[in-house]
Amino acid sequence: MTDTLPDRAVGAESFRRALAVHASGVVVITAQADGVPVGLTATSFSSVSLEPPLVSFYVDRSSATWPRLGAADHFAVNILASDQADLAARFARKGIDRFAPPTRWRPGPLGAPLLRDVSAHLVCLPYERAEVGDHILVVGLVAEVDTHDSARPLLYHRGRFGRFLAHPDS
Repeated sequence: MTDTLPDRAVGAESFRRALAVHASGVVVITAQADGVPVGLTATSFSSVSLEPPLVSFYVDRSSATWPRLGAADHFAVNILASDQADLAARFARKGIDRFAPPTRWRPGPLGAPLLRDVSAHLVCLPYERAEVGDHILVVGLVAEVDTHDSARPLLYHRGRFGRFLAHPDS
């Protein structure tokens, strides 16, 4: 099936513009690699299955962080709250120590860094990986969950971070 698609596929810029109108939640994926904390921002996070409890995210194959994060025996999904746009931007930036102040974190139950003041933590064990296009699909088995509060989520829309406002009828 994929052999026939390239002639019909839209261009990268058209595709990017179309996807920009879709709002997505923002998470930071963290792990320990050889005793050093690593992490990256992801907007491709989603639930996969309730039985077993699975979640997923995508990471660019060219990510400099992925080799270390992917080598870890577990990882944490830190679901960001609406006031954490600076944290999301920090973990998306290259060439900095993402865990240095002002980042606030603590080691989780299995050792992965857990960011402070997030809406929830999900500690995951690697479950499945697949190369899909120019990204790697990472599926994790959720081993631990810690929900902190019902703060509004941080969203990513049209290349910017934003906040959720509930519809008045909700």
